Amino acid sequence: MLRLLLLAGVVLSAADREKASDWPVHASAGKAEIGAEYMVHSVIHSGETVFVRDYLAIEVALFPAKGQRLDISQGQFALRMNGKNTAMLAQTAGMVAASVKYEDWEQHKQLEATAGVGDASVILGRPRTSARFPGDPTQTRDRLPQPPKAPAPEDRSGVGKQEKLSAEEIITRAALPERETEKPARGYLYFAYKGNTSKIKKLELSYAGSAGTVVLPLK
Repeated sequence: MLRLLLLAGVVLSAADREKASDWPVHASAGKAEIGAEYMVHSVIHSGETVFVRDYLAIEVALFPAKGQRLDISQGQFALRMNGKNTAMLAQTAGMVAASVKYEDWEQHKQLEATAGVGDASVILGRPRTSARFPGDPTQTRDRLPQPPKAPAPEDRSGVGKQEKLSAEEIITRAALPERETEKPARGYLYFAYKGNTSKIKKLELSYAGSAGTVVLPLK
């Protein structure tokens, strides 16, 4: 099952948002203005988009008031859904990246069929395992031979190409930085969610940090 989607050439929609009012949702937290946008499962960074199936992605930006220094942390944010009292806390970018990199990080409902000839068998529908360390035995379990690949065409343009970031790198680099700063800061928050997003009727992002407290209605 497809776990991620990378799309080259996507324009960063929030590139020119230099103040909180430029964001779809914004509010004042006292010592800072905060802007936010509900991105559903999409993470956009460096002109590419990554699809994180098991997480809701919220992009936020904090704009400290003049002369104010903020201590920014992902733990200052929480997500409340459909008016429930229980709030979800942001997950680390490393955990989200691992769920994308290792296809067997979490088990999902799937169709699995077995066909055999004599003592040999092939399992269809099972996600391919990825090596977590050199010599990881899970890498060879239920492994099918890879089809031959055609050699890549030689680049004769003489122009160096920018190295493309992996999905894990995009997720990590796009995350909200945790630091103390007097300058605006922006990035993504990730909240674990495996349900149907069409069932989300109300979504609120709360902030409680050094700037103050505020609730932003995302949906």
